[in-house]
Amino acid sequence: MASKILLQNMMFYGFHGIHEYERELGQRFHVDVEIVADLTKSEDSDKPEEGIDYTTVYSHVKDIVENHRYYMLEALGAHVAEMLLKFPLAQEVTVRIRKSYTPIPGQFDYVQVETTRNK
Repeated sequence: MASKILLQNMMFYGFHGIHEYERELGQRFHVDVEIVADLTKSEDSDKPEEGIDYTTVYSHVKDIVENHRYYMLEALGAHVAEMLLKFPLAQEVTVRIRKSYTPIPGQFDYVQVETTRNK
C-alpha cells in the first residue's frame, strides 16, 4: 500500500537559467515535491524513524536548488528527483519547479517543469 508525502511551494533562491544574468543575479524558485512511498510501518508504529523525515527532504532540495547551477529547469528537476528517489521507502517522486521571471515576451504567471521518476 502506498501513501504520498507532499511538500508544496517551497521557496528557494537559486542561480539557474540559460542567460548569464540569470546565473549571476539569481531569482526565486518555487518547488513542489510528491513522494509516493510504502509508509505502512510508520503508519502502524507511529515511529518517525520508520518513515521519511520531511526536514531531511526539505534540506536536500534546498541544497540542490541553492548550491548548484543548471541551465535548464529540466536538469534541475531531474537532479532533485533522482536524489529523492534514493530514500529507501520512496517508490515514485514527482518534482515541480516554477520560476516567474523568464525572458519570454508575453504575460504569464510562471514557467513550470514537472519531472517524475520511479524505481
